[in-house]
Amino acid sequence: MTSRARRREAGFTLIELLIAISIAGLFIAMIAMHGKPRSAGLEENGTASELAGGLREARAQAIVQNKPVALTLDIANHRWKIDNQPFRRVPPQFRMDVLTVQGEARGNLAAIVFEPDGSSTGGQVAFDDGLRKFAVNIDWLTGMVRVTKE
Repeated sequence: MTSRARRREAGFTLIELLIAISIAGLFIAMIAMHGKPRSAGLEENGTASELAGGLREARAQAIVQNKPVALTLDIANHRWKIDNQPFRRVPPQFRMDVLTVQGEARGNLAAIVFEPDGSSTGGQVAFDDGLRKFAVNIDWLTGMVRVTKE
């Protein structure tokens, strides 16, 4: 074998490399255009878990600050907040239902108040997208929060 024959067998041509890079670029573009993968069940579970975390945070603040702390739910605008903090959004595809004591619900606003001893007004916040239901339950005596799937 001559040295010329060996050089031809030893590598890729520029055209072969350009074709391989073009194909890889097309695959990457297809994946990028598809967007991030979404799962309605995971999104609903994440929303319920985020609210549960907010309720636990409000309870902890009430205990640490030794004063009542309220978590306010704005049902019409799909959002909630802890006292003077900014509102956090709930995805609009989820219907929210709030069950709490009568004095803590006014129109589209409802509040769950945690006392310095850890107790609360209690209640339930339910999320429903038509397929799945999640509920965040707040025990009035202990203030404990748990997420349940219905």
